[in-house]
Amino acid sequence: MGLFDKLKRGLEKTKNNFAYSVRRDKISDEYFDRVEEALILSDAGYDVAVSVTEELRGAVKDNNAADEEAANVLLRKICSDRLRADRELDLSGKPAVIMLIGVNGAGKTTAAGKLAAFYKSQGRKVMIAAADTFRAAAAEQLEVWAQRSGTEFFSGQSDPSAVVFDAVRSAASGRADLVICDTAGRLQTKKNLMDELGKISRTVRKAAPEASVETLLVLDGMTGQNAIEQARAFAETADVSGIIVTKLDGTAKGGSVFSVKEKLGIPVRFVGVGEGIDDLLVFDPDEFCEALFE
Repeated sequence: MGLFDKLKRGLEKTKNNFAYSVRRDKISDEYFDRVEEALILSDAGYDVAVSVTEELRGAVKDNNAADEEAANVLLRKICSDRLRADRELDLSGKPAVIMLIGVNGAGKTTAAGKLAAFYKSQGRKVMIAAADTFRAAAAEQLEVWAQRSGTEFFSGQSDPSAVVFDAVRSAASGRADLVICDTAGRLQTKKNLMDELGKISRTVRKAAPEASVETLLVLDGMTGQNAIEQARAFAETADVSGIIVTKLDGTAKGGSVFSVKEKLGIPVRFVGVGEGIDDLLVFDPDEFCEALFE
C-alpha cells in the first residue's frame, strides 16, 4: 500500500464528516454551512471552522468558482496552506537529537520506534535513548522497538538527564548521527515534571555543543480539542518544534490538527495511521487535505 493510500485509509473516520459536503451543485449558502459544520464535526474547532469558511467565501468570489467541485479545490488549498510548516526540521547537528515529549499513553515509545525505522530507511545512523526512567518496563519496550527497527539502543542511569547526556556523548563519538530520546509521560499540570523537560534539553548542549535539537510533542489523535490545552502547556515549558499525531486511524477528530497549528503555530510533522512499523507517515499538508476532501 502506497503512502497516500495509507493516509486515506487512516483518515477514513475523519473523512466521513466531509463526504456529504463534496457535491457538484451550484454554490449556495447551504454549501458553506455544510463545510463549516464538517470542520466542526471533525474537531477543527469553532473559530477555525468559521475562519476557514469565510476565507473560502472570499476565494470562491475572487476565483469565480462555478460549482461546489471547484469550490472544494479552493477549500483544499486553503486548508493545506494553513497547515504548512514555516521550516523543515533541522537534523544537521552532530549529532541531531529528537526529543519526544507528551502525556502518559499518547504513544511516545511506539512513535520513537517508528521514527527510528523511518530515519534508518532514509540512510541515518539512528540510536534510541531510553530517557523514560519512571514507567516500569519502558526501557524493555523501547529495546524491542530498536530490535525491530534495526537501530542502536541506549539505556543507563535512573536520572533521565544523565541518560540523555551519555547517549548524546556516545552518538557524538561515532555510534550514531541521530538520537531519538523517549522521555517519560507527564501531566501538563505537574510543574516539577514539566520543568524537568527544560533540564533534559539543556543537557544535550552540554553533551555535544554542535548538536541540533528538535522537540516533538506526541498527541493522541483521539483527544481532539483537548490536545490544544496539552500542546499549549508543553509549549510553555519546552521549545516544541512539531507535533506527532498518533492513532489518527481510530478517530473522527483529525480536524484538531488545524486548531493546533492555527492557535499555537506548531506544525504537525508526522501522523500515525496504523499499528505497523511503517505506519508513521511524514505529514504532508497537500496530501492530508487531498485525502480528507477526496
